[in-house]
Parts: sequence; C-alpha cells; structure tokens
Amino acid sequence: MTGRRLTGDGPATGRPRPGRVLVVGDLVTDVVAVLTAPLAAGTDTAGGIRFTGGGQAANTAAWLAAQGVPVTLVAAAGDDDLGDIRLAELAAAGVDLAVRRCPGTATGTVIVLAHGEQRSMVADRGANLSLRAGDVDDAVALFPDTTHLHLSGYPLLHPGSREAGRHALVAARSRGMSTSVDAASAAPLLAAGPARFLDWVRGTDLLLANLDEATALGLADGLPTPAPVRRLVVKRGSDGAVWHEPATVVSAAAATVPVVDPTGAGDAFAAGLLAAWLAGDDPVTALAAGGRAGATAVGVVGARPVRRVGSGLDVDDAGR
Repeated sequence: MTGRRLTGDGPATGRPRPGRVLVVGDLVTDVVAVLTAPLAAGTDTAGGIRFTGGGQAANTAAWLAAQGVPVTLVAAAGDDDLGDIRLAELAAAGVDLAVRRCPGTATGTVIVLAHGEQRSMVADRGANLSLRAGDVDDAVALFPDTTHLHLSGYPLLHPGSREAGRHALVAARSRGMSTSVDAASAAPLLAAGPARFLDWVRGTDLLLANLDEATALGLADGLPTPAPVRRLVVKRGSDGAVWHEPATVVSAAAATVPVVDPTGAGDAFAAGLLAAWLAGDDPVTALAAGGRAGATAVGVVGARPVRRVGSGLDVDDAGR
C-alpha cells in the first residue's frame, strides 16, 4: 500500500471547504484517440493520440484536489513503470494516495475513441480487479479525518473487485460518513444486472448516472417509491443535469462550449458537484458547479485538470 499525506488549505475560495473525501475505484492509463471523423471500421481514421492518466475514481479525485478538497484515492495498481507514472502525477496534482501495488500484474489500460460528444472505450482493467476490502480499511485507518466516501461503480461491476466496492459503502456508513456512487458505464451495468446493482448501492446518499446509465437502471425519469437511494443526479450531457430526491426535482442547463474530448467530463462533473454539495450548497448551486467543471473537462484532451506552467493546477476553471 502506497500512502502519502499532503497538508495545506488548497486554493482560497472564501467558503467552507468540505472534509476529506475517500474516492474508491479505478486507476488506469488512458490511450485517448480524438478522431477527426467517425470511426471507419476496417480501415484508417485520422486522429490525435495521447497517453494520459485515467480511471473514473482517479479522475474524480484529481478534479476534487484541483478545487482544494482534501482527497484520498483508494485503488490498486500494477508494480510496473506505468503504475509509477500514474501515482506520481496524482501526487503532483495534490491527491493523497492509498494505492496498493500488485506484483506481476499490469496497471489497467483503457483505449478511448472520442469524436464529438461521443466516446467509446476498450478496457483492460488490469490491477483494478485486485482491489480488496482491506484496501479500504487501511485507507480509513491512514486518513481518519475522512467524512465522505465516493465509490466509482466499476469495482461493483466486476466479480474480482465487487467485495471491495460493497465493503467500502458498509464501512463508510458504519463510521458515520456520507456516501456517493457513480454508476460507471451502461453496458457493464446491464451485464451485472441493474436490480443487483441497485441492491448493492441501496441507501447511498447520492447516486450519479448519465442518461444511458440511468435508463439501464430504470431511473431515467427519477426515483421510484420507495427509493433505492436518497438522491439521484442524472447527467444529460448537452441537455444539462437533473437532481432528484423525494421532495425535490431540480434541473440545470449545460453550458454551450466547444467539445474537444468528452473523456472524463462526467468525472469532473461529479467532483464539481460533490465539492459544492459537501460544502453545504443547495442542489441548484451544486448542479451549476458540476456543470462548470464538466464544461472545462470537455475543452481539453484527457480526463484530468490541465496544469498551467508556473501556476499549478487549473483550479480557476475546475468548477468553483
């Protein structure tokens, strides 16, 4: 287990900063291909290609750190050069690390094909499938100031890491933490079973899902009665986002911005929304903060905040 604690108050925002967030889930290398035209099957398609840090949990942690939120990533990485690179860049971004290295296992890799607002992924989960319940317990012990746990849905969608994902939610609740889950991806949700997934996350304080994921879960129109989770946010891309809870439905429009690469936009949205909500903001303000972060993310290649030379992370545009 690699453990690294950082100190400091982060960027000054003139508002209360949330307590520490423990983000549990995946860490990968993204091979991002931004295509100049829709993919032409069986032949060549021109595009720009970049190797960069990825993984839903790692991305969300990086965006939270960019906004001055104390954040710890709980994940598993291979004992390889790519694992070294991924951990170093997260540490440089201000993310505290509770990452276990797995000898003989490669750090996960995802090939991302992006064109316009659409992106498709080919995933090799690698060491992510080795995430264990004990990794969560070790992180909680190392960072006892944690007040919120955010779980990427990916650990729940694979048998090898499912126990760790389910344990993370149970452990958080037993310690009085608030909880949130990102539904991850529609096709794996359908393969795992939507009803089973909702049972695994039952009682969670906040579930985030894009429209495809919400549709797969039968939640595109909001929460049923009784509700499996306390709050639901449906991300609708260029159509904005909707916040659902039993007595409240709030919607927010999306900013109109040029889309360079949609990779990680949902992760940035989640971080922006969580940073605001955990600081005590209302749903309208939280949705707006998420939207700003998502709009920033689609304007750059890759899934993480951009570093400006001489000025650190691009926090001004990261959703504050």
